[in-house]
Amino acid sequence: MDKLIRKILVANRGEIAVRILRTANRLGIATVAVYPETDREALHVARADESYALGAGPLSETYLNIEKLIRIAMQSGADAIHPGYGFLSENPAFAKACEDNGIIFIGPSSVSIEAIGNKIRSREIARELGIPVTTSFEGSVGDLEKKGKLLPYPVLIKAAAGGGGKGMKIVKSPGELKASLESAGREALNYFGDGTVYIEQYLEEPRHIEVQVIGDRHGNYIHLFERECTIQRRHQKIIEEAPSSITNYELRMTIWDAAITIARKIGYVNAGTVEFLVDRDGKFYFLEMNTRIQVE
Repeated sequence: MDKLIRKILVANRGEIAVRILRTANRLGIATVAVYPETDREALHVARADESYALGAGPLSETYLNIEKLIRIAMQSGADAIHPGYGFLSENPAFAKACEDNGIIFIGPSSVSIEAIGNKIRSREIARELGIPVTTSFEGSVGDLEKKGKLLPYPVLIKAAAGGGGKGMKIVKSPGELKASLESAGREALNYFGDGTVYIEQYLEEPRHIEVQVIGDRHGNYIHLFERECTIQRRHQKIIEEAPSSITNYELRMTIWDAAITIARKIGYVNAGTVEFLVDRDGKFYFLEMNTRIQVE
């Protein structure tokens, strides 16, 4: 029998933490907030039933400090941790630490995050399943400088461990690549605790299609159809439209199928979002899978 959740620690801040606290309150579940000294007066701290200080220092010593978060969860008697988005939400080590300490991680298992949460690994899985992906390369900054010559410009740099546009940069010429790789790596490390980045083929004016999937512990999987998220600003979606206005029925079914195939392959549990790009010729490509609550 699944463990009953009576108290949740929210390992995040800002609007996502407030949303989670509000929902928990509505469900009659006690809440715990965490904060560094700079967030002592933040709204999420005031809204929680209990709050615990993470001390001073950079993100690596506060919201990204797994040991501190687990210790506070144990100290407060929290049954579960909700990671929100960003920070440690797609970090398999954090999910594993929760599992090892008998704390429910509100999200997929550490095994699933390890398999699909990292964008480089998720693209490998898609390739193994015969699902189209754009050309991409990974490696050190020096390796990527060399491999970047094999792609037409512009190219896209992306953080392997994150999302929400953090650690993502469009590079228009080879001369900009090294500095952009270093900058993206620093940003990824700061936001996700992992500075790994990769480069991929940049599609001009693609349509961005997402499929919401849900899986349970009994091997059941469903999709909630597709939505289009093409209209964006700074890699953040402004409008989501469902159904997509550009997918014909055959393409729509193929994309739904691909999303379920990926989720089933990794034994995914919980809600997740599988993202695709559709180019000008109507060809679709797997982009990534978000193993977390949607930023939007």
